[in-house]
Amino acid sequence: MNETWLTQEAFDRLSAELAERKGPIREEIKNRIATAREEGDLKENGGYHAAREEQGKNEARVRQLEKMIETAVVGTPEFTEGIVSQGMKVTVHFPELDDTETFLLGSREEAAHTSIDVYSPTSPLGAAVMGQAVGTELTYEAPNGKTFRITVVSAEAFSG
Repeated sequence: MNETWLTQEAFDRLSAELAERKGPIREEIKNRIATAREEGDLKENGGYHAAREEQGKNEARVRQLEKMIETAVVGTPEFTEGIVSQGMKVTVHFPELDDTETFLLGSREEAAHTSIDVYSPTSPLGAAVMGQAVGTELTYEAPNGKTFRITVVSAEAFSG
């Protein structure tokens, strides 16, 4: 099972969004579809097609939220000092670029509510550093196909 670590705040926010999408939003879209149907010919009814498309997007998000909430582990993961895991603020160094990057290794749902970049543990960089010890040098392949060499500089509990 793929666990999704979420803060209590994120879990509550996602639960509220799910309730809104399954209730008022779903009902409002259903009413717009019914109203558009009453206008007649559905082949050339832009309002009907727009509402149906919105309905599809809403239902996809409902399924996504349900899965996320079903697999959510709320709280803070247990950390092993110096080993990268979900919920940690991680700093990596790119020697070829002489650059460092600090990010939260966690759910993308946290990204809108924090000032730090968030990488999923399933992203190329996230997967590469997951479980690695501070000081480890490794390479990973970015989505654009480039291979980067990195060093894990630090891994510490994220405190928001």
